[in-house]
Order: sequence, then C-alpha cells, then structure tokens
Amino acid sequence: MNRIATILLTALAPVSWGTTYAVTTEFLPADRPLFTGMMRALPAGLVLLALARVLPRGVWWGKAAVLGALNIGAFFPLLFLSAYRLPGGMAAVVGSVGPLIVVGLSAVLLGQRPTARSVVTGLVAAFGVSLVVLKAAGALDAVGVAAAFASAASMSAGTVLTKRWGRPDGVGPLALTAWQLTAGGLLIAPLALLVEGAPPALDGRAVGGYLYLALANTAVAYWLWFRGIGRLTATQVTFLGPLSPLTAAVVGWAALDQTLTPVQLAGMALAFGATVAGQLGARPPARGSSGAPETDHRKASPDLTLSAPRR
Repeated sequence: MNRIATILLTALAPVSWGTTYAVTTEFLPADRPLFTGMMRALPAGLVLLALARVLPRGVWWGKAAVLGALNIGAFFPLLFLSAYRLPGGMAAVVGSVGPLIVVGLSAVLLGQRPTARSVVTGLVAAFGVSLVVLKAAGALDAVGVAAAFASAASMSAGTVLTKRWGRPDGVGPLALTAWQLTAGGLLIAPLALLVEGAPPALDGRAVGGYLYLALANTAVAYWLWFRGIGRLTATQVTFLGPLSPLTAAVVGWAALDQTLTPVQLAGMALAFGATVAGQLGARPPARGSSGAPETDHRKASPDLTLSAPRR
C-alpha cells in the first residue's frame, strides 16, 4: 500500500475520535470518566484479543503493560475528565499541543533534534484548533486543564515508545492493539469501581453509545492508528491529531445545530493546513517482518526524525 493510502487510513482514527465529544455528551451518563474509559477500552481489547489469538511473550508483557497504560489506561480517563470539566472545547485546545510534546520527548528520549519546521507546524496546528473550538463563555477549571495536558502527554509518550519499540517478529498491529486496549482497560476497571462506585444503570442510548465507542471508535480506530505508527514516521502520525477537534466541530455543526463562524472556518483551514504540512517531506521507514524499522530498537530510529511529522 502506498504512503498516501496509509496516511488516509491512519487519518480515519482521529476523525473517528472527533465524534467522541458528541457521543459522550449526548448518549452517556454524566461524570463517569473512569467507567466510560473502561467501557471503551476493555471490551474492544477483548474482542481484538479473541481475533488475534496471540499473547505477549517475554519482555513484551512489560512493554504491552507500559504502552497500554500510556495510550489507554491513563489517556482515556484523563481525556474524559477534561471533557467533562472544561468549557468551550478547551480540552481539545490543550490536547492539541500533542505534536509539540512528541517533538520534545523525541529530543529528550531519542536524541532527535527538533527542527524549526516541526515546532512552527505544531504551533500553527494548536492555534488553528484554538480558533475552532474556544468560546468566550465559561471559567477554566484547573483540574480539567491539568487532566487535558496530562492526557496529551500520556498519549504522546505512548506514541514515541510505540514507534521506538516496534512489534515482536510475526506479530501484527491487531495483536499489539489488543494487548494495549486490554491492559489499559484492566488498569482502569478497579479504579472505576473504587472511585466511582458501582456501574450506573444504562438505558438504550447509553448502551448504543458504548457499543459505538468500543467497536468503531476504539477497536477499529486504534488498530488503524497503531498500524499507521508502524508504517509512518512518529511525527507524521501525531500531526494527524488535529483532525479530531476539527471533526468534532463539523459534527457539532451538522448534528447538534452549532454554528461555524468565519473565525472558526479560518482556524479549520490553519489546522488542516498544518496537518497536511506534517505529512510532507518525510520518508517512510524501511520495515522488517515485525512492521518496525529495520534498525536496532535500542537506538533512535530514523522514522522519528523531527524534520517530518507525526503527532
């Protein structure tokens, strides 16, 4: 499959995630970020695990647990907590710093020097998203802001480590996705019970919302995402992230009778332009049978060059 097709398929993941905000507010019980995160991750992970029929071996038990905690177990609850507590799309704005966090983490952990292009592109993307989703009304919540930033940092760290570690030989992205979703869901489950108590009663709308989140929004979307990480550069994948709040804005306009102002449209153009710019100039990594770069995984991988993009 050529690089453009891979980019387009990977982009379907953040597009799907852009519907999470509408589904959460319109279909799901309020103030249950841990339960919602668990219901999104664990069923999806178990379904994919049954399909993949592959368990981690050796050191990959630990790696899968770490990736599951960063990409799922911490990210989901923090994401929902910020969405519940912040007004006017502020959670999406704070989360849009993800590309810059990836640039910084890659420099610190992998010894990759950031380029002016990657930093400017990340700033333009964040500014464009802020024009799209910020509203004047509503006071900021310190816990919500901290949760939004922590969720972006957690996913960014998971992205860099996923790219660095690749996959075991003979293991495809479906199994890697299953391991992470299952590990993350198992991490969230006891916390949900301890902090939020017994699961809430669910009506038909909530059941439908959770089924959508678990299957399309998580199982399929994360499989596409981790598949993309294996085939594209880390920065390429991360710069697809702004498609999520852009999709949320379009869904709000189309399904929730929200308006789009000229300023918001200008912000969408900026953020989308940054997303496209994030895909240019990067050479896809050489891949072995594991789907990871054909380099020593203990060394910095050339796919993580910050002159080209991902999240």
